[in-house]
Amino acid sequence: MSQNIVYFDLETKHAADDVGGWSHIDKMGMSIGVTYSTARGDYKIYGEPEVEDLIKELQRADLVVGFNHIRFDYRVLEGYSIFDFSQVPSLDMLIVLNDTLGHRLKLDSIAQATLGCEKSAEGLQAIEWFKQGKLAEIAEYCCFDVKITKLVHEYGAAHGHLFYTNRFGNKLKVEVEW
Repeated sequence: MSQNIVYFDLETKHAADDVGGWSHIDKMGMSIGVTYSTARGDYKIYGEPEVEDLIKELQRADLVVGFNHIRFDYRVLEGYSIFDFSQVPSLDMLIVLNDTLGHRLKLDSIAQATLGCEKSAEGLQAIEWFKQGKLAEIAEYCCFDVKITKLVHEYGAAHGHLFYTNRFGNKLKVEVEW
């Protein structure tokens, strides 16, 4: 039986400024969470009422892959659960790349340089959509982020490297082992 890799992202209801700063990520609230399970072979969208089901899916995964999900998305979920997310086998591509390069990269920079595609919006736009009640737009955006995360991870696993664009616009290569 193959390993169940769960690709994961979520969007929040509130920005850091709305909840008293970055030390209160657990108070931001989830508007929409999305997973892609390699065991199921499809995407699943979770609204806030289904947050417990999302947490259960993450707990059951053989590996959860994301981009800044350990320091951000798991912290948002801590606002709903006493579960210790450090128990979940996780690959946070942002942490790995930051450790390798010594600086943070944006997922968009990697997606553009490696795959030739870009994110469809930004997290702050998703917060505005939430305020306007546009949950379908948030779900679509979040699904696309999960798809980009999956494609970036699969490219890195298959080729042993990724590309990114630095702040000067130069396309650079970084080796990865995942």
